[in-house]
Amino acid sequence: MSHTAHIPSHRKPRRSASKLAVRAGVAGGVLSTLAMAGTASASPSEPVTETTLEMPVLNLDLAAGVSSAVTTAAENTAAAAVTGELRSQEEQARTGAAAEAKKAKEDAEKADAEKKAKDEADRKAAAERATRSSDRTSLRSTSASDSGEQGVGTVTAPATGSAAAIVNFARAQVGKAYVMGGTGPSSFDCSGLVQAAYRQAGISLPRMSQDQSSEGSSVSLSALQPGDVLYWGSRGNAYHVALYVGGGKFVGAQNPSTGIVERSLSYDKPTGAVRIL
Repeated sequence: MSHTAHIPSHRKPRRSASKLAVRAGVAGGVLSTLAMAGTASASPSEPVTETTLEMPVLNLDLAAGVSSAVTTAAENTAAAAVTGELRSQEEQARTGAAAEAKKAKEDAEKADAEKKAKDEADRKAAAERATRSSDRTSLRSTSASDSGEQGVGTVTAPATGSAAAIVNFARAQVGKAYVMGGTGPSSFDCSGLVQAAYRQAGISLPRMSQDQSSEGSSVSLSALQPGDVLYWGSRGNAYHVALYVGGGKFVGAQNPSTGIVERSLSYDKPTGAVRIL
């Protein structure tokens, strides 16, 4: 390298005196301000106000009371639920008992209605038997002397005394209407006619055919006399009755279609007969 060559300097350039003075002034102002603030803070004539944050204090007695109230409320709710359940069960029991009583009553009424219906059916069966005119046209015209062909005896002697009163009354009702439950004077049912006829002789008979067939003493159909009571069914449980008027004939309130008629015994042979006179 040449001795005369320029070698650059590595020293930092010097700062100007004016910049240093500005910076010194700024630093001094800051320090002066800090010193004054420190002196002011240390002065006893101006007390420092301290702020204290109070924390909530847990009241154990209050907490215990709240817990007890909650427990009591829960117990009361449970007790109310149990009481409500018991009342519901009692109400269901009462409702069930009432329903059972109602059903028992309905069953009894139904049984009674069925019995009455059966009795009515028996009566209608008797009426139907009496109205089979289409199958017995020839028998209707059969004379009284022909009734012996069916094994039924006849009595030709005229009725007298009480028997005559019964027979005459019965024959006087022929042509009148048949009405269930009728006892006269314009309409009759079978037992109502028999009862009314016997009343002419001063004899009081029961109202129902079953009871009428139990009166007096049994008599053979081959030994009938005027005034005897004929019955269909069985004695004591007859479903139809009529009056024997002699000559192999009877008068009876048969059904709503025929009304009160006089027929030959061969028209509808009775089951049996009773003699009350």
